[in-house]
Amino acid sequence: MRLDKKKVIVSGGNGRFARVLKNQINSKNYYFPDKKKLNILNIRSLENYVTKVKPAYFVHTAGLSRPMEIHNKQISKSIDLNIIGTCNVVKVCEKFKIKLIYFSTGYVYPGTKGNYKEIDPVNPINKYALSKLGGESAVRMYDNSLILRIIMCEKPFTHKSAFFDIKTNFIFHDEVSKFLPKLLNKKGIINLGGKIQTVYNFAKKYNKNIKKSSGKKFFPPNPSMNISKLKKILKSK
Repeated sequence: MRLDKKKVIVSGGNGRFARVLKNQINSKNYYFPDKKKLNILNIRSLENYVTKVKPAYFVHTAGLSRPMEIHNKQISKSIDLNIIGTCNVVKVCEKFKIKLIYFSTGYVYPGTKGNYKEIDPVNPINKYALSKLGGESAVRMYDNSLILRIIMCEKPFTHKSAFFDIKTNFIFHDEVSKFLPKLLNKKGIINLGGKIQTVYNFAKKYNKNIKKSSGKKFFPPNPSMNISKLKKILKSK
């Protein structure tokens, strides 16, 4: 199959990030199939859609994320969508030699000391992160791939309170959308995030009335990532 170097498939076309990307990118070369058109749990569905579009790139954002508790309560669903579905995507991309870009999470890092680099050991902080790391394992077996470890959130910050005791790299969907086209041809693993700061300090910039809350019951103190690799790539563009 001859691939079109301009075409990009974004799985999870109705997802939060995909909707933002679609509005921002405004390109006929980007395809945003919903799960009826592209079912990651069905190899034939994947193959049929890929052979129809003939993309050079497959951005894999489809999966199960929030609420985080769903990964504790519905383990089978988490495994199916985030691990088995991703394995199917890898198989199809490898078969047709399509570049794969996988959206993972910064929560695969231990979350104790912070400022984690891409080469640091991983130790997922919850079952959601475990499921995303399971997907990463399959993606890393395919050389023509890129893993983006990201901690994204909606804009504006939707919660009434924010953690004052948890540091991270929150970044809005629209910022990730701007970076994505510059990263399509990269390989390996890249941490993608914003400034390291508490969730409260991040949220306060957009909502001066936001209240402080503690996140110690839910997260380790510092799952922040080192983004020097990302900065170097963006600076060279």
